[in-house]
Amino acid sequence: MTIFELAAELGRALKNDDKLIKLAEAKKKYEEEHELQKMLVEYEVQQKALQVELTKEERDTMFIDVIQKRINELYEAIMNHPVFTELNEAQAEVNELMNAVNNTITFEITGELP
Repeated sequence: MTIFELAAELGRALKNDDKLIKLAEAKKKYEEEHELQKMLVEYEVQQKALQVELTKEERDTMFIDVIQKRINELYEAIMNHPVFTELNEAQAEVNELMNAVNNTITFEITGELP
């Protein structure tokens, strides 16, 4: 087998790993969670509004405070949303798996663990 055939085989094996399946399911939930998506869009809009206000020569500090308060509220709501938490946890598990795979490959090449 060539290196690329082995890499493709590894990719197929990883695709069927429980952690990657869990991540795919979490991504689907994330994309379908309309309340969370609305909060994310508003968060981006509020961030842009804050940036615009901060670049003005004459800043409205009360307006900046209102925007910042809303950004903080949205951030907390997003970070504590169960679907967002599930996605982050699933992504962290996949990252850990991929690091372990890369470390194994590196060990096989160099004889040393990174």
